[in-house]
Amino acid sequence: MITEQGRILELLLSGAFVCQISDEEAWRYLKTSGNSDKVETQLNVLNRTLATASDGDVFFAAYQSLYDNERKHLGSQFQEISSHLMPLVEWLLLVQQANGSDVPVTQGSAIRLNEIQTVIEDTPAFAEQLEKISRNRLFGSTSTQLDGQLKQVFSRLTQLGYLLKPNAEKQIFIATGKIEYLYDVLKFIDETEALSLTEQAENAVQQGSLL
Repeated sequence: MITEQGRILELLLSGAFVCQISDEEAWRYLKTSGNSDKVETQLNVLNRTLATASDGDVFFAAYQSLYDNERKHLGSQFQEISSHLMPLVEWLLLVQQANGSDVPVTQGSAIRLNEIQTVIEDTPAFAEQLEKISRNRLFGSTSTQLDGQLKQVFSRLTQLGYLLKPNAEKQIFIATGKIEYLYDVLKFIDETEALSLTEQAENAVQQGSLL
């Protein structure tokens, strides 16, 4: 039977982001310094380190040192992340506007799909924006119906780990800590916009964050 430490190592090495929303048990384990030190030691063996986002509330595995293979992988990974930023940001803004809120979506935010759908259906500009977002290759919707477009976007965001659906019977989604990681990436790119994607990726690793 796998130990809790082993389970968390598998999560981190699979690319998962551990937060209080996505996996509270794993999150509490990593918030304990002695436990996080043990995980860090195991990750170091594989040239990984325990990185954090959102002021230490979100955990993920990043490279510890960079060599040729790591640089190549980071370059493609960062390019992929960058290509996803625009549709993700547009979706975040659409949800915020549809909710009529000045507060952005953050970890723990509850998003009620039915309520969002009602507002979008009643607002042509929102419906047009949703269609554009849903057809982005990140989401890949081919539906001509607003309902189908919205469900595809939420389904894909759940697959990617940005949202969690606690109850299969209810259309309520909770934003995970990966949303906070996204904000950190946006801030980092903004601060290093003069650099190439590869240089941005390498700087992120050297700062012990992001990738």
